[in-house]
Amino acid sequence: MSFSSQVKEELSKQISPARHCQIAEIAAIISLCGKVQIDENDRFRIKISTENEAVARKCFTLLEKTFNISTDIVIRQNAYLRRNKSYQVMISEDKDARKVLVTTKLLDENGQVEEVLSVVRNRVIQHTCCRRAFIRGAFLAAGSISDPEKFYHFEIACQSEAKAEQLRDVISAFGIDARIVMRKKYYVVYIKEGSQIVDILSVMEAPRSLMEMENIRIVKEMRGSVNRQVNCETANINKTVSAAVRQLEDITYVRDFVGFDNLPENLAEIARARLANPDATLKELGEALDPPVGKSGVNHRLRKLSDLAEELRERRERNASQTIQGNEEEEL
Repeated sequence: MSFSSQVKEELSKQISPARHCQIAEIAAIISLCGKVQIDENDRFRIKISTENEAVARKCFTLLEKTFNISTDIVIRQNAYLRRNKSYQVMISEDKDARKVLVTTKLLDENGQVEEVLSVVRNRVIQHTCCRRAFIRGAFLAAGSISDPEKFYHFEIACQSEAKAEQLRDVISAFGIDARIVMRKKYYVVYIKEGSQIVDILSVMEAPRSLMEMENIRIVKEMRGSVNRQVNCETANINKTVSAAVRQLEDITYVRDFVGFDNLPENLAEIARARLANPDATLKELGEALDPPVGKSGVNHRLRKLSDLAEELRERRERNASQTIQGNEEEEL
């Protein structure tokens, strides 16, 4: 079972004790995955479609508990993908359908269905508890959440921009930064920050999924912290090794062309210490001297040796160039 299905399974078992919250949740479900059919005799019928069995079960339970009406569930099998099933919760009786639509405020004052079952500025979400139920219903109807082991992404697809903006505002009322993006023909309300997705799970009242995601986030953050520390230490080691190799090359060059006996005593001492301890840190080199020298002092002496080596190389190149030039003039 995917993490998204797991969350919906948990939310499907969450039934608000207050009737007004149940109504708000039903309003969101009908608005986002429901259709109202009106026949030639002006009789209403509601059809709620979903591919999630837990969501269909939740719709059936909510309608029965809130309105005490009978509903039918139709299960359809995809002819090409046999594993995929779709579920349709049907309210076939006209009086029952009208009762649900009026109660959820999806019928206007003239008894007409609001455009695309709009719940914008709907009175069923005036209370904070009802907003929680509304978000829960919206997620059950048209939402998904990625596996937090891979990446963080929460979204709810809406068929109109007005619905998306309203849903974003309802979510924002809980201090969560939700945004909207257009994808194909849908307006998608999404959240990408891990901590904010944890917050929305709390708002929807999914404590088990919340704790699982928090545990995954903690492990991922610890793993990331360890990786950063290892990378930093590796970079420092590589830097130290590269510096030591350059120092050894410079000291060897100075020894071969000048000799340590012709160097000031402090430079000769650190040069011999570096050759004797090629893997030692600056601190270890300084402690090996008599008297001991701090890291800055050791670094200063090694830098002077490097400058001397560079000067010797340049002098040698100039001499070689002058010799070649003199030979050419003699040949002429």
